[in-house]
Amino acid sequence: VRLVESGGGLVQPGGSLRLSCATSGFTFSNYVMSWYRQAPGKERDLVATTYSTDGFTNYADSVKGRFTISRDNAKNTVYLQMTSLKPEDTAVYFCYGRYRWGRLEFWGQGTQVTVSS
Repeated sequence: VRLVESGGGLVQPGGSLRLSCATSGFTFSNYVMSWYRQAPGKERDLVATTYSTDGFTNYADSVKGRFTISRDNAKNTVYLQMTSLKPEDTAVYFCYGRYRWGRLEFWGQGTQVTVSS
């Protein structure tokens, strides 16, 4: 099983980034996919979640209207489009997958996002 995030980097406040999480080794369409983030000295927090077949998504209040999660089941990939980035969005962003009908779960290794002028 692999979850490989990419797309992180340094961006100025107000800028945009698109994170990708390419997965393999499991049936992607059977998994609820999420993005979490963890800032230095803080807990890992849920950012956004996407379900597979009904298109349902939800977001942390802090990113609503600025971030968009999406998935491509044909490519086994989940995305996080981030706009209007703020310094407080600086964190390591992790991709997470949870089996819809059981306890299996997987984490990616994380990708650093730094918002700074």
